[in-house]
Amino acid sequence: MDQRRPGMTVPLPGHLHAQRDRLCELADLGYTDIWSAESDGADGFTPLALAAAWEPRLRLGTAIIPAYTRAPACMAQSAASLADAAPGRFALGLGSSSNVIVERWNGIPFEYPYRRVRDMVRFLREAFAGEKVSRKFDTFEVDGFRLGVRPEVAPPVLVAALREQMLAMAGREADGVIINWLAPEDVPTVASVVHGAAGGEAREVVARIFVCPSERAEVVREGARRAIAAYMNVPVYAAFQEWLGRGDALRPMWEAWAAGDRKGALAVIPDEVVDALVIHGSAEYCRSRIADYFDNGVTTTSLAILPLDPELDFFEAVRSLSPSAG
Repeated sequence: MDQRRPGMTVPLPGHLHAQRDRLCELADLGYTDIWSAESDGADGFTPLALAAAWEPRLRLGTAIIPAYTRAPACMAQSAASLADAAPGRFALGLGSSSNVIVERWNGIPFEYPYRRVRDMVRFLREAFAGEKVSRKFDTFEVDGFRLGVRPEVAPPVLVAALREQMLAMAGREADGVIINWLAPEDVPTVASVVHGAAGGEAREVVARIFVCPSERAEVVREGARRAIAAYMNVPVYAAFQEWLGRGDALRPMWEAWAAGDRKGALAVIPDEVVDALVIHGSAEYCRSRIADYFDNGVTTTSLAILPLDPELDFFEAVRSLSPSAG
């Protein structure tokens, strides 16, 4: 896929019912996509359902819905309903999520994440095709379910992935991959696994990009270190950064964190790691780094604007990073 799709993470700041004009402005500014997530805020579907009714120019995607927290039939119903509300404009992004969200917050055992995501992808493919599904998968069993909502266009399914096994599955069994917490220079390493597994078929590569267009570097870095520590001490993200070659740079942080020294752990995250994983600086510089993601193999972006500088105006940042800026 060679069409570049600049997107934004939603929901935007503020109440959901008050975001219509902001979503229309995104389309006016040249953003093509909006991508929702599901952790401890709004669910992944409601913001997109509102956008489906309010702004027909935007493509809608989830990045991501956990593969555990909805039962298979419920997942198929939710996705098919949104696909039916926005024909040809919805993409379903699934992922394993994390033990914190799945197990600690939702009380569901976080077991066999690779198999769970693979099984959900396979089930949804059958359900979206209108088939009656009676099948024992590795991680769940479905007995006699047929989807009663038949969208005009079945939604593509994308898989959130970090390391080789899940990346290969995204290429082999899904329509694309969703990636995050990586620098533009890391994209070829990740994308090559996806495309290799796809056997020459086109696959979408969606990247959530963390960005703060502020030139107050030390203020931004201080906040970014907290975000990086929160993620990179989760085992799957630690292993991902190790694979990408940042193990030596992050090891002092991991060791301090494991010893209970949270303040010391933040202090030893190198500037070069912060600057690689969180884009910051002038709006012009940030736009150039976003372009680097596209140049290195990303097809779709989902900008996540981090309010790391208290002086940052979120919607001015949206405008300054937009395709129509500069």
